[in-house]
Amino acid sequence: MIPEICGWIENTPVATAIRQSTWLFPAIETVHVLATVLVVGSVAMLDLRLLNIAWRQSSIREIHQDVLPWAWTSFGVAAIAGSLLFSSSATKYYHNVPFRIKMILLVLVGINAACFELGTYRRVATADRETNIPVAAKIAGAVGLLLWIAVVACGRWIGFTK
Repeated sequence: MIPEICGWIENTPVATAIRQSTWLFPAIETVHVLATVLVVGSVAMLDLRLLNIAWRQSSIREIHQDVLPWAWTSFGVAAIAGSLLFSSSATKYYHNVPFRIKMILLVLVGINAACFELGTYRRVATADRETNIPVAAKIAGAVGLLLWIAVVACGRWIGFTK
């Protein structure tokens, strides 16, 4: 059933235009990569603060408030661009192992972020420039960094596999 849906997706006018154009796919891919850089960069700032490695002069709340709008906006742009890229060859991507791993990793990123936002953040948001960061916050930061690095690695791997 899913391969049939993928076949339908890649035969839509938008997907066909992307696939047949000499410049649309690279232009969309450029937007996807730049948006991904903004997502990873902004999230890394928070994760590095949670690990107490960088931005120690700022509270976790300050970093969180500064980077969250950037992270969500750039994630939305990356997701839209990524969906357009997927549509151009949906069947091929569906069978691509690095693509599948990337999608699983993105779900894990979401779970890690939800756990942090709904639980851990409430405990660290009140700490003002605290250097004694709870272990749960450090774990969330480390896991977040590792997951995003893996997402980027799989994203690059997609283009080099058939």
